[in-house]
Amino acid sequence: MGCVSIAVHIGGSQVLVIILTALAKGNFAGKTVREELQVPTMQDRTWKMLDNSDAFITLPGGIDTFEENFQIASWAQLNIHHKPISLLNVDGFFNKLLSFLD
Repeated sequence: MGCVSIAVHIGGSQVLVIILTALAKGNFAGKTVREELQVPTMQDRTWKMLDNSDAFITLPGGIDTFEENFQIASWAQLNIHHKPISLLNVDGFFNKLLSFLD
């Protein structure tokens, strides 16, 4: 996330971090962040991301990454939002998932 934050900042855009309060103590945000929103739960985080995003790009990650991606995708199927959703399939990270979903 740090590399993405730096690239966005260098490109002239503003960076918003939405982080769980329990993780905020680690100072993950860095110097490129314009604003940091702390939320108590993952569900609150996903809603805040929905409210503050124009689109969703999922980068390779762990269980929480998959959970958030599927939550956003299911909300699109339910017509809760109509924002673009994409996977950045670095080195085939998502190949097996895409094959399973196909």
